[in-house]
Amino acid sequence: MQANRSCLLCGSPTSMWCSRCQSAFYCHPEHLNADWPRHRNECIPASHPAVHSMNLVDTPPPAESQHISVSAILFTPEEERPRIITVNCRPTSRSSWHGICPLPMVQQYFPNSQTEGIVLTQGLNGEDLRFPLHLWYSPTALQRSFPVNRSIFNITSGSAQKLWCGPVVVLKYNGTRRQGYTDASLNDLPALSAYFLAYK
Repeated sequence: MQANRSCLLCGSPTSMWCSRCQSAFYCHPEHLNADWPRHRNECIPASHPAVHSMNLVDTPPPAESQHISVSAILFTPEEERPRIITVNCRPTSRSSWHGICPLPMVQQYFPNSQTEGIVLTQGLNGEDLRFPLHLWYSPTALQRSFPVNRSIFNITSGSAQKLWCGPVVVLKYNGTRRQGYTDASLNDLPALSAYFLAYK
């Protein structure tokens, strides 16, 4: 048994591997599922099937057409604090075969507004984020007299150089390749706060 290999998604030590190719290591079945759009292109079935082992991470992952649900952070103008929500991500027609990230379905949080995304790759003190953050917002919120986002105002203590207006939804990529999402949490707030403070 090979032990102390690195998970292909997060880099954590693991001794579990993909049951199909037996050469890709993952610390959790969810990490294989998240990395499947990329890994499937290199996942060649092993010539000798493995005997049953607790170290196998079952393959194949869920059906291609399934929506993926992840936790995201919602900042709203009406609420004092950000909160965790669930966002469905819809695979695009090419995402499962070409490693393209599924499309997050965030439009319900932006009624009658177009949305844009910003990818945050650096955290506090300019350090690279291992899991980049994907911010969705309405670029026309200020022009349309949307109220100031109280959640963002509060986490920046009102010191942000730009007043953010309208809602903001933040998703978290499952790695630097940005081919899928993982659950965001309130632990991501320090990096977001630094970004909101610095944005001009």
